[in-house]
Amino acid sequence: MLGWVAASLPVLMWLGLLLVPWRPWSTRERIEPDPQAGSEDLSEITVLIPARNEADVIGLTLAGLQAQGSGLQVVVVDDQSSDKTAEIAASFPNTRVIRGQPLPEGWAGKLWALEQGKSQVRTPITLLLDADIQLQPGLLAALLAHKRRDNRQFVSLMADLRRTSFWDRLLLPAFVYYFKLLYPFSVSNSSSRLVAAAAGGCILVDTEALQRAGAFASLRNALIDDCTLARQVKNAGYRTWLGLSRGVVSLRPYGTLGSIHDMVARSAFTQLGYSTAVLLVVTVLFVLAYGLPFLLLAHAATWRLGLIALVAMMLSYLPMLRYYHMRLAWALLLPFGAALYLGMTWSSAIRYWRGVRSRWKDRTYST
Repeated sequence: MLGWVAASLPVLMWLGLLLVPWRPWSTRERIEPDPQAGSEDLSEITVLIPARNEADVIGLTLAGLQAQGSGLQVVVVDDQSSDKTAEIAASFPNTRVIRGQPLPEGWAGKLWALEQGKSQVRTPITLLLDADIQLQPGLLAALLAHKRRDNRQFVSLMADLRRTSFWDRLLLPAFVYYFKLLYPFSVSNSSSRLVAAAAGGCILVDTEALQRAGAFASLRNALIDDCTLARQVKNAGYRTWLGLSRGVVSLRPYGTLGSIHDMVARSAFTQLGYSTAVLLVVTVLFVLAYGLPFLLLAHAATWRLGLIALVAMMLSYLPMLRYYHMRLAWALLLPFGAALYLGMTWSSAIRYWRGVRSRWKDRTYST
């Protein structure tokens, strides 16, 4: 009896995921660029961009903003760059460049840059934009319209990550998929305070909400700054919203397994609250969900259970593949990608145990 209960666990897990009312696998929460949008008046928005050694992409990011509409003000905080980031940014109209001060003890680099830039914001709305994010024409108009229509004070969009290699296609859509499982968008977008999430690459927020939430000093050392900011804004009584978009394009090239590992490992153990117990629980869940179905397939008495679990698993991933216009056959490799993500999470934990909380942009944050 216990054996059959254990054999049924992956089936229950995957069918349960498909049937839960908040549908974490769905891609229904989305905002796409409005191709009919004209020259929108964006004078009520200031764009705040932290930039550290982004000379390769900052020009494309700023050019994308120029195509959004008129009156948009842009503030670029040059975070101690050693390349020509500042010079390139200064060549664009309506763009102010602030020379960032050295990073104080106890601050994360991005948050320190944003803290320095926020004093330059004089508009009622602020767009927090990463230096490697390009907005497609009409995206900001659509984002602003959604914010007004839905009466939200904080609207965030998950960027479309570049997929130029096998490793990109294997792991980057799965990255968004796992983020949605961890932070179900429909729950985060509700009035419930159980879940608060955001994607830090593109956040449109009322300037007053930033101030009342104590941004950015109150979260100065947060490595998962976007979700921490969403939590504080939500706790301050404001309404948040998070969705997908193909009009928010990441210019960051990954391409290799090593570069994706570095991106994931910098915050994976932070996501688990630096808890070894939670890491072990996650490991057991991954083994049950992704490994056990293959063991069930190998036995005549349980192969049907294994097949049902695998089919349900892949069905849960298909909406993400369709959204990013990828071949559905990539769902067959989801267990392989899951094993790699589990390994990256353990790598993140090992870094932490060795005294490194995170490493990013030539900076190391110790424990």
